[in-house]
Amino acid sequence: MANPTTRQGLIDYCLRRLGEPVIEINVDPDQIEDRVDEAIQYWQEFHSDATYRTYVSHLVTSTDVTNEYIQTTDDVLFVSRLFRVGGSSSGVGMFDVKYQIMLNDVANMRGAGADLAHFEQMNQYMALLDMKLNGEPQTTYSRKMNRLYVHGDFADKDIQAGTYIIYEAYKTVDPTAYGKVYNDMWLKEYTSELIKQQWGSNLSKFEGMQMLGGVTLNGRQLYDDATTQIEKLREKIRLDFEMPADFFVG
Repeated sequence: MANPTTRQGLIDYCLRRLGEPVIEINVDPDQIEDRVDEAIQYWQEFHSDATYRTYVSHLVTSTDVTNEYIQTTDDVLFVSRLFRVGGSSSGVGMFDVKYQIMLNDVANMRGAGADLAHFEQMNQYMALLDMKLNGEPQTTYSRKMNRLYVHGDFADKDIQAGTYIIYEAYKTVDPTAYGKVYNDMWLKEYTSELIKQQWGSNLSKFEGMQMLGGVTLNGRQLYDDATTQIEKLREKIRLDFEMPADFFVG
């Protein structure tokens, strides 16, 4: 099947692409599984289709307060923003200063004398005051530790157990949940070349050995051809499919 939707389907496609069953592919199944893992990991690391933006709500526990960090899941690639806990320092709900000003501005905009420019200027002014007086939560995300550190808010008790926090995150697409990943054109080609490189590496141990009928094994050529293609594919994904370097700047 040329359009694989499962991990095994991707493996079968790659082996057929390399010549199976006409040619025996001398690669151990465990080696194939390793190469597939490497291909998916590289795809998730650099391909723009491998990530998506989402908003995660987290119920703060007493353990979080003690640790002063939030434990995240393995699929979180980057945390770009933590939404401020609570509202304005002047009140909440209908008693919030920002709410009252906007309510009055919207009321004043009705009629022929409506001034949208004033409303926009007031919004910018309130945003400036909010930034200067309240600021943004200071966070640090450690991807390898799966920890979102929130500096200061735990110590100041702005974040307490039993409350929710929401953060903006970029997560990696899980192939087991979304089978269309296995049909990605770049991933299929890259996985095939990784298996081919492994095949050449295995055969290179018997370099120069002559088989029945005068056939000579040439694993080195297979390995070199695959290595050249792998380098081209890595360059292609970085140039054509990778998001800009400042994409994850919060």
